[in-house]
Amino acid sequence: MKEEYQSLELVKNNALNRFEMKVGENFAIIEYKELSGKIALLHTEVEPALEGKGAGTAIVEKTLDFIEKNNLKLIPLCPLVVAYIKRHPEWNRIVVAN
Repeated sequence: MKEEYQSLELVKNNALNRFEMKVGENFAIIEYKELSGKIALLHTEVEPALEGKGAGTAIVEKTLDFIEKNNLKLIPLCPLVVAYIKRHPEWNRIVVAN
């Protein structure tokens, strides 16, 4: 993750079922659905001002870290999350077994 994103807070917004990371005046988000002991990541989105700047990767990394620290299992449905895990197979440790 780019250094500029490391200190930014990841917020789990339960009311909107999404993780949020505020970058200046813009947001990167990941929509989720929580199940018993599992969390499905559905969709990642960054505002146009953040596109191509690493914010999507940063929120994915922060969200995976949150999932692991909270002893949840991941159901990766978002294409960006799936692609990230393929590039970083060490994260398969938190993916729900098929």
